[in-house]
Amino acid sequence: MSLASQLILSRHTEIDGDAYDILTPLADALTATHPLAAVLLWRSMIDFALTKSRSGRYGHAARHLASCATADMAIPDYAGHPTHVEYLDRLKANHARKASFWERVADFG
Repeated sequence: MSLASQLILSRHTEIDGDAYDILTPLADALTATHPLAAVLLWRSMIDFALTKSRSGRYGHAARHLASCATADMAIPDYAGHPTHVEYLDRLKANHARKASFWERVADFG
C-alpha cells in the first residue's frame, strides 16, 4: 500500500475537501491501485461542496460521485467506511433539497 493511501485511510476525517486542486489529481492517480483511498478523497470534496452549499462546485461534485460509483466495483471491502450505496443514501437524506446538484448527478447517470 502506498504511503499516500495509508495516510488517506488513516486520517480521512482530517482531509480538507476545499483543496480540490490537489485532491482531484491525487484521487485520479490513486484510482487504479487504491480505489478506496480515491473514493475517500472524492467524498471529502463532495461533502465540502454540499455542506458549504458551493453550487459552483456541484458539477465537479457530481463527476466525483460518478467516479465513486465506478470505483465501487473495485472495492471488495470498505474497511468500516460506508459503501457507495450507504454513502449515496446519506447524501440523498442530508442534501435532498439541492436540486441543482441532483440534476447534475442525473447527467452522469
